Amino acid sequence: MDQEQLIRQIMSEVMKNLGGNDNVTFEKKAPAAAAATPASSGRKVGVAEYPLAEKNPQLVKTDSGLGLTDLTFDKLKSGQLKASDFKISAETLELQAQIAEDSGRSPLARNMRRAAELVSVPDERLLAIYNALRPYRSTKAELYDIAAELEGTYGAKVSAGFVREAADVYESRGRLRVD
Repeated sequence: MDQEQLIRQIMSEVMKNLGGNDNVTFEKKAPAAAAATPASSGRKVGVAEYPLAEKNPQLVKTDSGLGLTDLTFDKLKSGQLKASDFKISAETLELQAQIAEDSGRSPLARNMRRAAELVSVPDERLLAIYNALRPYRSTKAELYDIAAELEGTYGAKVSAGFVREAADVYESRGRLRVD
């Protein structure tokens, strides 16, 4: 399989998983009648609007502000799109959280909101934090510093609370690195 066929297959799988058509032309246009209303403006959605990519594709945005119709194979092939252009936005995650909540899946909604607060954290930093959270990798002070960074730099209050909780649990179970 050549590279172009592989990319087409991957894009087709992504679109299928988003609730779209798996026979993708990558030029599908959103319905013109519905205007996009960002989640930050108070837009509320419910289970009737699931899947968003199918029923309200104009609401699905990437973190770089692109809509589903902007994610075309031709743009990918020409280099106009980068991997970061496919990263989900906090607003789209909030809409998914609202749908989960409306369907009675509160734990899933909370997970979506936690993910939304981490969208602004660079991938490399998230990986470093993940590694720091492994047993015996960090001191309590280092984990508390990470929590302060998450909260202060990225506004990720819930995730910061989880890191502090992990530090406290690791301390009580003897799982912290000892210098």
